[in-house]
Amino acid sequence: MTEQHFDALIVGAGFGGIYQLHKLLSLGLSAKVIDFAGDVGGTWYWNRYPGAMSDTESFVYRYSWDTEDLQSYPWSHHYVKQPDVLKYLEHTVERHGLRKHMQFNTEMVGADWDDEAGVWRVEVNTGEVFVVKYLVTALGLLSKANYPDIPGIETFQGNMCHTAKWRTGLQFENKRVGVIGCGSTGIQVITDVASKVKTLACFQRHPQYSVPSGDGPVSDEYRDFVNQNYTEIMRQVRDSVCGFGFVESKTSFRSVPVEEREDIFEQLWQKGNGFRFMFGGFSDISTDREANEAACKFIRKKISQTVKDPEKARKLMPHDYYARRPLCDGGYYQQFNRENVSIVDLKDTPISRITPNGIETSDGNVHELDVIIFATGFDAIDGNYNRVRIRGRDGKTLKQHWEPAGPTSYLGVFVPEFPNLCMITGPQGPFSNIPPAIELHVELISAMIERAEQRRRESDSPGQNVIEALPEAEKAWIQECESAAEGSLFKETASWIFGNNVKDKKVALRFFFGGLAKYCKAVQDIINNGYRGFRPLGGERTSAETSADSKHVSIEVLGVPQELVEA
Repeated sequence: MTEQHFDALIVGAGFGGIYQLHKLLSLGLSAKVIDFAGDVGGTWYWNRYPGAMSDTESFVYRYSWDTEDLQSYPWSHHYVKQPDVLKYLEHTVERHGLRKHMQFNTEMVGADWDDEAGVWRVEVNTGEVFVVKYLVTALGLLSKANYPDIPGIETFQGNMCHTAKWRTGLQFENKRVGVIGCGSTGIQVITDVASKVKTLACFQRHPQYSVPSGDGPVSDEYRDFVNQNYTEIMRQVRDSVCGFGFVESKTSFRSVPVEEREDIFEQLWQKGNGFRFMFGGFSDISTDREANEAACKFIRKKISQTVKDPEKARKLMPHDYYARRPLCDGGYYQQFNRENVSIVDLKDTPISRITPNGIETSDGNVHELDVIIFATGFDAIDGNYNRVRIRGRDGKTLKQHWEPAGPTSYLGVFVPEFPNLCMITGPQGPFSNIPPAIELHVELISAMIERAEQRRRESDSPGQNVIEALPEAEKAWIQECESAAEGSLFKETASWIFGNNVKDKKVALRFFFGGLAKYCKAVQDIINNGYRGFRPLGGERTSAETSADSKHVSIEVLGVPQELVEA
């Protein structure tokens, strides 16, 4: 069994793993990235389904730390499609010479903490063992595909494919296609393939509130404006709630005259973007029931105006809270005006089984199909962790640590009794645009590793210099997350955000709903208070000495706005 020794092993070569590698190499550490995939990209390597795109505008769906690249790298449309994102990540890897530190087709199967040696021993599917001081997991929020448990699935004689494991070359043109699921992925697939297939049967598990994306080509003037204001744009992203590049509203719904509310919704609809529709016009769509219902009624009205068949429109209309992850689309509802597109409401007629020829529903109807596409989402956040063995101190596994109440962490990154394990976008990280959340986690991890390495050099007891959250800190952070979610209608709505989409999965709070700016401030307060919530390092200086230098270092490292630090 071959052993490889590095300061750090990073598992995952997506947005998080690429940036983490860059940061650790810049600190002078030896680091390796491994990924089960055949190349870089993470989520964007696997999710190659038709219509796959980010619902974040192009100018903020990228790294903020390479200012020259921000100015020069091309993006032609308001939204980036899957090939665009993949090409961008490949470009970043080549630009910074990172590929030589990466190993693909390599899957972590187990990791064990050696408390005496102060290292992680990580086993991979190639038979190698990586021995490292720091284990950084960049497994992705949405990585482990969720397959529905449907009887007869193995009998289908046509082609089946999950959107998260898309098979390049899958033929669906002029075929009878069924799509199960109409979340963000399902909406994108349906919108893209409806005009290409012979028939399209949409098996809807839950109707969605979706607004137009507002996508289209950008002008030279628009790009020039963004380039001239990139510093302020990226600063505003971190000083915002959701990090989508627009200023969230501070105006409450009830403070606006009744006759003006409809106009605001219309302006948001025309402008496009799901997060802008939820947070850009009114400040309390996600917390005030009256405001939420007004948004619901507006979207339902748009559905009825768009979809000509009253029965299809009825099936497409949701009636619960508008409190799932906000969605947007490039013409989703319009596809149901096509004669070849039908909708099967699984609440009315659930799927009974999959037959050799198609999908049979509870009314006895067999929908004959050539292709079945599973757009059934992910076992989000903790799914990828639970499928591998990660053993911390005293042989306790991460899965065991999480079993009582669902996945928990300190700041979405650190777990008590798992020294030097650092998770990028772990449980209870910020609910926001993913790239800025990833950057915050990478920068926090890098700052903590740099601190530990400095103490290691200064201390006579290097084995004591581990990054480890205290149990009481994890509990306090969970309480803070619960407090941030209090009053949110998201908390009252069953969705993947809380684990409702996976059979037998523990329903639990998996995000910090306080926003990016408040998350930044929480992290900064912890650092300014002598790294509160962490096990002291060997040779630790006094808290006063720690506070004196941490404020300067962390502002520079984390990019926290000065006014937030002084608040």
